[in-house]
Amino acid sequence: MKTTLTLPVAALALAGNLAHADYELNLSTALSGQDPIVKAMEEAKHEIEERSEGELRLNVFPNSQLGSDEDVVEQIRSGANIAILIDAGRLSEYQPELGILAAPYLVEDHTQYEAITDTDLYRGWVEDLADNSGLRLLNYNWFQGSREMLTQTPIETPEDLQGVRTRTINSPVWLKTIEAMGATPAPLPWSEVYSALQLGSIDAAEAQLTGADGQRLQEVIDHVALTHHIQLMTGIATSEQWFQSLPDELRTILDEELKEAGNEASQATVDAQDAVREKMEQEGVTFTEVDTSLFRERVDTVYEELGYDEYRDQLVSEIGD
Repeated sequence: MKTTLTLPVAALALAGNLAHADYELNLSTALSGQDPIVKAMEEAKHEIEERSEGELRLNVFPNSQLGSDEDVVEQIRSGANIAILIDAGRLSEYQPELGILAAPYLVEDHTQYEAITDTDLYRGWVEDLADNSGLRLLNYNWFQGSREMLTQTPIETPEDLQGVRTRTINSPVWLKTIEAMGATPAPLPWSEVYSALQLGSIDAAEAQLTGADGQRLQEVIDHVALTHHIQLMTGIATSEQWFQSLPDELRTILDEELKEAGNEASQATVDAQDAVREKMEQEGVTFTEVDTSLFRERVDTVYEELGYDEYRDQLVSEIGD
């Protein structure tokens, strides 16, 4: 006997509209499909498609399915209908001032970024980025977690990192931060970190716990030093050319829903961190509480070398006003 599946009328209508969506955005991230951030993106997809009545479709691609972050950014700059979850360190290549947002020990808590992104100074940087590079930064409120050192040997002081080849993001602020902390920076795509650790081509990685668990890095490292050197806040950037092609109503829907999803993802990430740590400990990883002041002292040179002292002072002044 044949079974007939009956869908609600609203669902059928939405499916029909999506088949003829006028606008489509492909959202790329290096994170795994199980990460709280990716789950929030999937929820945003449903909200955007429902609010736009199928006129705007969002497709989520985790695990770097659309290519490395560097390749995806270039596609976006060429006008492709793609968006990417990205940190300000990478964006600093196109708008140097934004690099301050990825600087080490800039904030004590990720919630302090809200005050930064609410300044006219920040908003000016975002508009300059769009004008100068073709990248439209929609929002910057996706907290991925505190960056920690994931190593094969115990780390307690910066001296313990000497000669340790550590994977980090390939942008000046990240490279100089890891170098200042005492390690040897080794930029690699996130998708290659597991195999690089397994093969011994790198000795360590710096990452947030939820991201590390998503890649099962606890299988190829033994220790986590809780340095908290960067509170990894990220944003979603898309093509300015594509964004300007959207009707005003769809721009509003996209911006509002992605911002709301970012808030929800950030809280989910905070809620997940203790559970992820417990899980990793049960799988044999040793966590070390370090004196972060020792590492904080080392990274002051990053601000000086990259000229971020001026930007930090400007932000402090504007937030204080």
